[in-house]
Amino acid sequence: MYNNRLDYPPNRLRRTGARLMQAAALALLVALVMPASAADARAIKSRVPPVYPVIAQRMRITGEVKLSVSVNAEGNVTDVKEISGNRALSTAAEEAVRQWKFEPGDGAATVVVTVDFSL
Repeated sequence: MYNNRLDYPPNRLRRTGARLMQAAALALLVALVMPASAADARAIKSRVPPVYPVIAQRMRITGEVKLSVSVNAEGNVTDVKEISGNRALSTAAEEAVRQWKFEPGDGAATVVVTVDFSL
């Protein structure tokens, strides 16, 4: 009835169970990491507004750019990485956020910020 040993239902159940265990472990890991990232949030001391790119303005491109910002203990931005958003707007957002200042903290932190572009 079953030509291949892998087609036998108990093996399918084992594979499915293993996948469920992997998914549960990943969900647990994500749940453990989430509160830590919320604790890293720092208040913004000073903001520099982004310069709207001329080409994006002419094309009437709007939207939000989400960035991951690394901040040192003094509150200075050390690194900026794009998480999501329009490529035409992301460079301007990154350049502006690199000039922002955050409140000093105990150590380095990673903060997620959103820069909104609207006409």
